[in-house]
Amino acid sequence: MSKTLFEKIIDREIPANIVYEDDLVLAIRDINPQAPTHVVIFPKKLVPRIAEATPDDHKLLGHLLLKAAEVAKKLDLKNGYRLVINNGADGGETVPHLHCHILGGRHLAWPPG
Repeated sequence: MSKTLFEKIIDREIPANIVYEDDLVLAIRDINPQAPTHVVIFPKKLVPRIAEATPDDHKLLGHLLLKAAEVAKKLDLKNGYRLVINNGADGGETVPHLHCHILGGRHLAWPPG
C-alpha cells in the first residue's frame, strides 16, 4: 500500500510549511487555502478517516482537537475559526488520512457548502 500525502509529509519526503509538531500530530499550512488562515492538522498515526477510528484512538482524537485549538490560538484567530473534518467522498475527503482543517481570518458563512 502506498503512503498517503500526509505520511510522506511526516516522513519529510514532501516539503510542507509546518506550523506545529509534536510526537502525535503535525499541523501544516494548506497548499490550497479556502480562507486567509487555513491549516491542516493530522495525527502521525494513520487513521484513514474518523469513521474508521476505534475506541483505542480516543486519546489521539482528543489530543488532535486540543492541539487544533492551541494552533488556532497561536495563529491569533481570536475572532473565531472553524474546525472541519471531512469523511468519505461525499463529505469532501480527498486524502485518506484523518485530518482537521482549521479555517479562519474572515467571517465564515453557514451553511458551508
